[in-house]
Amino acid sequence: MRVIAELPHPECKITIFSMNQKYIVKFEQGTFEQSYKLAELDLSGGGVNDVFEILDEAFIATVIERFKLMRTDFTAAYNRHQY
Repeated sequence: MRVIAELPHPECKITIFSMNQKYIVKFEQGTFEQSYKLAELDLSGGGVNDVFEILDEAFIATVIERFKLMRTDFTAAYNRHQY
């Protein structure tokens, strides 16, 4: 797996990897991460530029909201067990 690109964003780290004819887009925020896999064959042939088009602000906003839900869920689970 090799890093193809890193996209700057103020609320999370965005890294695009290439591996086995797939692009893997990884979002990281603190201890949480989300990843999305895209087959190269599912894109129009523009390479990583096709991935950049998919990663618009509307999509990134949903990823950020999902991080908030992940944090809420994890905090609730952690508090139920009072470590």
